[in-house]
This record gives sequence, C-alpha cells and structure tokens, in this order.
Amino acid sequence: MNNYVTGSTIRALRESKNLTQSQLAEILCVSDKAISRWETGKGFPDISLIEPISKALGISVIELISGECITNHNKSANAKRSKFYVCPICGNIIQCMGKALVSCCGITLPYLETEENDNGHSIVTENTEDEIYIKIDHPMTKDHYISFVAYVTSDKIEMIKLYPESDAHARFFARGDGEIYYYCNRHGFFHKHFTNGR
Repeated sequence: MNNYVTGSTIRALRESKNLTQSQLAEILCVSDKAISRWETGKGFPDISLIEPISKALGISVIELISGECITNHNKSANAKRSKFYVCPICGNIIQCMGKALVSCCGITLPYLETEENDNGHSIVTENTEDEIYIKIDHPMTKDHYISFVAYVTSDKIEMIKLYPESDAHARFFARGDGEIYYYCNRHGFFHKHFTNGR
C-alpha cells in the first residue's frame, strides 16, 4: 500500500461534518487524544479503524485513503456527462454516470480527458436510414490500436470493443445528436460531435 489516511484528511472531513474530536472519538470508541494524535501526524489509526472512520465521515475507504473526496454532480443522470476510465494494466474499460473514484488492478484510475483531434485520429461517419457507420483510419497492430468506440446520447450509451489486428470500424443504431468517443492505447481519448446523423 503506497497511501494511508492522513491526519489532515481526517481533520478536514471531521470539520466538514461539524464533528468535534470528542464526538468522532465517541463514534469510533477511541479517545479524543487518539484523534488528536492522528490529526497532528503523531500517529496513524489502526487498519481495523479505516472502515469505521470512512463510515463516520461519510466517504468510501478508497476516498479516505487517497485523500480525495469525489462528488458526482450528475444528479439528472445525463449520459452525455459520463466519464470513461481505462486500466493501463488489464485494459478494463469502465464507464460511470459522472465523476467517480475508480480503481482496477490495485491503482486508482483518472477519468479520460479528450485530446484534440489530429490527422492520425480522424473519423469518418456515414449514415443510412437507421444506422451510423464509423470508420477510423488508424493502425490496428498489437502495440497500437483503437480500444473502443462509444456513441453517447443524453439517455443511452452504446460501446463497441475493438481488438488489435481487426478493423477500426463500428456500426450503431442512429438515435440522433450525440458524441462519438474513441480511445487510442497510445495517444489517448478523442471525440467527435454527431449531429442529425452527420
């Protein structure tokens, strides 16, 4: 474990909950001196207390240990506000309806931020009556490839996984305006706005 909960994190979260050291100590069945030691960096809470501390402070264990409290502001669950995460170790693709704290293979993943399109990552979209055909002119070797393509509208996300040594093509049922996202394992995350099938 590279990280462990810090006293400054405990203090900030305790104060945001309007709890005194004594009140938090009572909830955790420890002394207020123990809380003071943790918050001043003169000691650490025992590993058995991590889950009770996270519960008392209203955050997940991962957030407590990382010191980063994540709040998903996408209360309306608009799919266009989705965030995508890709594990660099196993290639797992995770989609969340807003910002989240996501870990895979023992590491915390940052959400993918889109890069500016360049000539090496441009896409062509063609549409028929009810279908969108997407073609990406991109290498699909074992070391350099497009990992997935996603079509996102306000109420639906459709994702197609692509594989090395296959074609960088995808077909989606047309549902109107949205965003096309695609991920290159070497150069990052790209997107194109899609309007009325064009």
